[in-house]
Amino acid sequence: MSDQTLHKKDNVKQIAHIGIAVKNLEEALPFYRDVLQMELEAIEEVDSEKVKVAFLKVGETHLELLEPLDESSPIQSFINKRGEGIHHIALEVDNIEKRLADMRENGIKLINEQAKDGAGDAKIAFLHPKSTNGVLYELCEYKKGSDI
Repeated sequence: MSDQTLHKKDNVKQIAHIGIAVKNLEEALPFYRDVLQMELEAIEEVDSEKVKVAFLKVGETHLELLEPLDESSPIQSFINKRGEGIHHIALEVDNIEKRLADMRENGIKLINEQAKDGAGDAKIAFLHPKSTNGVLYELCEYKKGSDI
């Protein structure tokens, strides 16, 4: 990485969510909702990622449960290789396209060269774990006024 420093206004805003791969949302939700007593905020399907997503509020952030919709889903591939569990950490940013350009300039390998539509009406892009010490990070830019 170069010595280029991002301006303070370009800092990560917060951890948006932690993505957790599950085989079946209906089977997983009672643990999070009833045992851990987390508030279920929304369930939606994200066609671009071939997943069904449940958002659970945890303080100022969320857990995002990810159920694959079919065998071609990246989440299904993850479950096949590693089983259920933590899949990624999502970081909320402003101006995701500028952040992706900054990442490219600093030699970070990107899974998504351009942002795409994600859950919660966000623009998303993933950074390759080979450039991030083995952690899959997702950058998220939410529309103004979004609840998630």
